[in-house]
Amino acid sequence: MANRGPSYGLSREVQQKIDRQYDPELEQILVRWILGQCGGDVGQPAPGRDGFQQWLKDGTVLCRLINSLHPRGQGPVAKIQASAMAFKQMEQISQFLQAAERYGIAATDIFQTVDLWEGKNMACVQRTLMNLGSLAVAKGDGLFVGDPNWFPKKSQENRRVFSEDKLKEGQSVIGLQMGTNRGASQAGMTGYGMPRQIL
Repeated sequence: MANRGPSYGLSREVQQKIDRQYDPELEQILVRWILGQCGGDVGQPAPGRDGFQQWLKDGTVLCRLINSLHPRGQGPVAKIQASAMAFKQMEQISQFLQAAERYGIAATDIFQTVDLWEGKNMACVQRTLMNLGSLAVAKGDGLFVGDPNWFPKKSQENRRVFSEDKLKEGQSVIGLQMGTNRGASQAGMTGYGMPRQIL
């Protein structure tokens, strides 16, 4: 699968559209966050989409990232090892994806293993990592390292509690969505059109 030839026609247009969604500025933010979160031992990627993909491709950086968001010794990925074998790399990526879903990322926000490994949809990889960063900031457990302003804030619950009296008041009000019954009368109404002539 990894050695596909060039695409043509509609396939090429679709791939170009996906490639245009990749954000170089977001790449820089994600690299800074991953380096800060994991430490300098994960290395520095080459700039650009291909360098970012090669840096994350074997899954070790991603597994270290998800482990760094848990307390020491409680990381979800127990064995992280660099390997040149494709199936080992893809297995580590899928371990990261499973751990990210358990961490709280919605299944619809998670990229597929081949999106990263083949480099077909790196914008989706960026979105997953951005969601992971936002969730880590929102948890507020002290394990996030970096600037919280790098990621959009997650919405938080804002419960409101009303008294029984207030709830009963609301039942007697007719909402304006349902119309109004004020001023309704048939005064001044006339029949429309000509009356029927009976001869």
